[in-house]
Amino acid sequence: MLSTVGDPYSEIKRPAQNEGAELSDEEVRRVSDALNAVEQIPDIEARVRAKSRVMADQVKRNRAWAQERRELIKRLHHDEGQSYRQIADRLEIKLSTVQDVFRDYTGSGTNRPKSPKADDPPA
Repeated sequence: MLSTVGDPYSEIKRPAQNEGAELSDEEVRRVSDALNAVEQIPDIEARVRAKSRVMADQVKRNRAWAQERRELIKRLHHDEGQSYRQIADRLEIKLSTVQDVFRDYTGSGTNRPKSPKADDPPA
């Protein structure tokens, strides 16, 4: 068994792969249904107010969710020795998302810095 002393990822729960997947799928469906209901609000002002509240709340939530994802990606790589591609497949995310975690890049994919070419001098 691996020691968790000094391990910043030791607090992360480590369920078996796909454990609770049914619950997760159900929760995702319920959230999607709720968002669809907001889009169906007949009064445009009420609909826009509701959408604005949801978007504002999600901005806060995205930071926490992204941090949890980063921690899990690092744990899977460091503790379990999984490759970037294995992590991407396991979490059903893009390979570039996994790579960005190890590059400490958190911006938009459209603003991602280009990799230096072999003949480019270091910056």
